[in-house]
Amino acid sequence: MKLKTIRRRIETPGGKMKIIILRPEKQEKPVPGILWIHGGGYVTGMAAMVFVTAGSALAKHYGAVLIAPEYRRAVKHPYPAALEDCYAALEYLYNNADELGVDRDRIVVGGESAGGGLAAAICIYARDKGEIPISFQIPLYPMLDCKDTDSSRHSHSHGWGTRRNHWGWHTYLRDLYGTDNVPPYASPSRETNYANLPPCYTFVEDGEPFRDETVTYVKNLNDAGVEAHVDVFHGNIHGFDTMRWTKNAKKARKKLIQAAEKYLK
Repeated sequence: MKLKTIRRRIETPGGKMKIIILRPEKQEKPVPGILWIHGGGYVTGMAAMVFVTAGSALAKHYGAVLIAPEYRRAVKHPYPAALEDCYAALEYLYNNADELGVDRDRIVVGGESAGGGLAAAICIYARDKGEIPISFQIPLYPMLDCKDTDSSRHSHSHGWGTRRNHWGWHTYLRDLYGTDNVPPYASPSRETNYANLPPCYTFVEDGEPFRDETVTYVKNLNDAGVEAHVDVFHGNIHGFDTMRWTKNAKKARKKLIQAAEKYLK
């Protein structure tokens, strides 16, 4: 499926925000809508990363409309700026569904790394607000836990390790960092009620820092009666699926396409 790229600015609590819209060149009926959130540890990254990550692959395969927000990064704008911006993008997708040709009953939220953490946070936030239904979530190797886990405590993973992880969380949370007052909208691992969240698919490598929080998130969803699955691949590269020529990346993308079929076909 060929996609066209549209760039717009939308209103957010922080002012105008750039978004990238990917939509089919030929679109005859309402299609699923995807909010795809870029990674970067909450401190770096850009919306244009969507062109090399799984979001655009899903949009192309299923002919979906995708929105990628250029949300505020934490170096200048700590929590809750990114959450506010991403929810504003979700509102734009939902409220402009008719113009965009999107089926409001098939809205998917996903992202990778910090974008995966924001995707999970948006799902919790949207459930609690009760305004926008999300049918499926795809938080890939998500940055969910502001506290060290067994896999993140002494990590030297390629691409993201313990020192960068502490820096990212400290920059994002500021005075909340290291306290017991971090809300689940900032660090989704702090959530205690996982009921009525959207079904979930994710993957992660076993040698990267976010392995434990990813597996725990899926377990918590399952324990709450939510359909969720994680595929764990052997390796230690954070963001491994973007290395599309590797065996693990090929397997992961194939698994993702299969898992999303129920919600995006």
